Amino acid sequence: MSPPQRAIVAKRVDSGTADTGEIIHLAESAGYDVVGELTQTREADPALQIGEGKAGELARTVESAEASAVIFDNRLGPYQMYNLGGKLPEDVEVLDRFTLILEIFGQRARTRTAQLQVELAELRYELPRAEAKTSLAKRGEHPGFMGLGEYDESRERDIKARISRITDELETIERTEEDRRERRRDSGFDLVALAGYTNAGKSTLLRRLAADHSVDENDERHEDLETTAESQDRLFTTLGTTTRRADMEPRDVLVTDTVGFISDLPHWLVESFKSTLDSVYRADLVLLVVDVSEPIDEIHEKLVTSHDTLYERNEAPIVTVLNKTDRVSEAELEEKGEALSALAPNPVAVSAREGTGLEALRERIDAELPDWEDERLVLPMAEETMSLVSWLHDNARVEDVTYGDEDVQVSFSARPAVISQARSRAGELPTAAESA
Repeated sequence: MSPPQRAIVAKRVDSGTADTGEIIHLAESAGYDVVGELTQTREADPALQIGEGKAGELARTVESAEASAVIFDNRLGPYQMYNLGGKLPEDVEVLDRFTLILEIFGQRARTRTAQLQVELAELRYELPRAEAKTSLAKRGEHPGFMGLGEYDESRERDIKARISRITDELETIERTEEDRRERRRDSGFDLVALAGYTNAGKSTLLRRLAADHSVDENDERHEDLETTAESQDRLFTTLGTTTRRADMEPRDVLVTDTVGFISDLPHWLVESFKSTLDSVYRADLVLLVVDVSEPIDEIHEKLVTSHDTLYERNEAPIVTVLNKTDRVSEAELEEKGEALSALAPNPVAVSAREGTGLEALRERIDAELPDWEDERLVLPMAEETMSLVSWLHDNARVEDVTYGDEDVQVSFSARPAVISQARSRAGELPTAAESA
């Protein structure tokens, strides 16, 4: 295995102090060895993003650290990328935040859905550059000077056509997934989704809540869900969804984990992963997982962004889970809970890593999910009746079964959808005389 690429991270901010923590974590998640960083506080330079003098300092830093890549935590235009490349030593790659994220997505995509979503995001990122080449060519200018590469007249058309085909295929997948969710509901399952920023501990929490193996053979698993694997502190362990049956008797609850949110993602990138996020939008309950050990301002910002994302299309109740309580004192936990009360009323505090607070979380899940209803059915004494009674034991909470000479009386409680299905099946049973 070849050694990881050595990289310098860079970030420019309009004001204040630049925080490079997340971009370093992203770079390491992509497999880079971060060997230095450079920051600047000033307005963006149209030609270089950073100032001319700072670009010279960046070149010297790259050379002394023997780095082969520079990763900006800013979005770079094609012109800026080209100009920066000219300032740096030969063969040094220049990436911005979004090309890095797309690189990570490409590394993690294993399922057909994830691969399609990554390709869609990449094409949407490339389309404006192809359109720029077309515009320049029509004006008689050579686009190569902007770092856009050679002009290909058909490239823009090909990208748009491919985007259309992928969008159609993903819409078909979405319909299939929605049908599967409805079948699960009809079978008596409550659907709970884990949402939140990447690295908040969603995967570890899913592992703690799970009662058995992944429900779907084709679902992509997180590495830390394998019985032989440790939970890993890394971003974007998977781009697919992992669904597991929760340990929550007598309810039948399925918990689904999806790709985590990440700050400052453009709309086109979020929209590319709409198929995966549908598992969150169409759940009966959303657990919004927060890393409570982070600074309060950062938690607040992430909660605001998460709420904007979730409430746009989600109708299910949202419960905030303050995770990683093992990393904070009780006093700090209480202080942060009070400070966040407007955004996260009545949160549940847990440590997925240590396994504490999980019983309170299960109780809260049970309280927030749709109420079960009581039902009593009088069924004819027939061979088919036993199959229905067995089905009720699997999909409802059966309180009593009384066998008479000519009928069977079943008292149970269940989700409204299960009760409706039980009534329908009961209506199709033959009478005692018909079965005789």
